[in-house]
Amino acid sequence: MRIGIAADHGGFELKVQLTAALKTAGYEVEDFGAHELAADDDYPDFVVPLARAVASGNVTRGLAICGSGVGACVAANKVPGARAALITDPFSAHQGVEDDNMNIMCLGGRVTGYALSWDLVRTFLNANFKGEERFKRRLAKVAALEK
Repeated sequence: MRIGIAADHGGFELKVQLTAALKTAGYEVEDFGAHELAADDDYPDFVVPLARAVASGNVTRGLAICGSGVGACVAANKVPGARAALITDPFSAHQGVEDDNMNIMCLGGRVTGYALSWDLVRTFLNANFKGEERFKRRLAKVAALEK
């Protein structure tokens, strides 16, 4: 599975840690930046290219990180085909994929520590969309909003 990851200065340290853990776990990781810590960078510059790569299928799933995770989530969801959510608990990490086909998980580098983040990432990556008719119907309504 090919995973994309992006973060601004608020999520930079967590991105570095998660990238190392993902690679150790055998995932192919594409880093959309930031590639160095810069206090004045802007999350859309990194999150939008990640969201476009996920929506186009160039990467399977994405991890978008900023200070709170909120800005990354807002930016990612502006890209048609991106289904991002700010995740802080294990249930939402798998349920978001199973029922809503979430393809980008957003994290807050200043609010969610590494240990919990790594647990959430593994849960997110191991989940699969159920594909039940009711879930497909709901997603079709969401996709219609993007047109």
